[in-house]
Amino acid sequence: MVKNFVVNSSINLIKDLNKYDKTQLEEIKYGIEAIYLSFSKVIVILIISFILGIFKETLLFLLTFNLLRITAFGLHASKSIWCWITSSISFLGIPLICKNFIFNDLTYIVIPIICLICFLLYAPADTIKRPLINSKKRKIYKFLSIATGIIYLTLIILLDNILIKNLLMFSLVLETILILPITYKIFKLPYKNYLNYKN
Repeated sequence: MVKNFVVNSSINLIKDLNKYDKTQLEEIKYGIEAIYLSFSKVIVILIISFILGIFKETLLFLLTFNLLRITAFGLHASKSIWCWITSSISFLGIPLICKNFIFNDLTYIVIPIICLICFLLYAPADTIKRPLINSKKRKIYKFLSIATGIIYLTLIILLDNILIKNLLMFSLVLETILILPITYKIFKLPYKNYLNYKN
């Protein structure tokens, strides 16, 4: 399997270059697997988007969404297969909607404002594998998430380009869904994992 070959080859190279204990190697392996899965997933999605004629829309959506994701964080699928399914639906389905639908002016204001309120209440949302233990960092991430959301809202209001307005709005919507406590509950995943640790 390609994944195992890439991960194991990387681990063997790291072992040769540096001395790490078993725990450290496990953490490094987890990181390499995450990078591999993310990279391969993006490549496959972009190839499919090109076939569907929505390459530009998908690429832009990946960029606008991930700008929010890096500070607001949010739920991750517990299994690789679920990650593939949800990512494919989101990153191919949403660009299709953004390309083909126009919403009224009120929608472009109300929905982003609701998302911003959710950011204020729930961002950043951590995971059991990546708990946000440091309270100062959590505050910084919250500020950055809200600031990015405000920039998106401003652009949505000011821009005339419907595609960009849609991509920005749906980026806010998707990220909001991923940080809501109810979403964690639906997928039976623990919320506010940092509470299990001492700050």
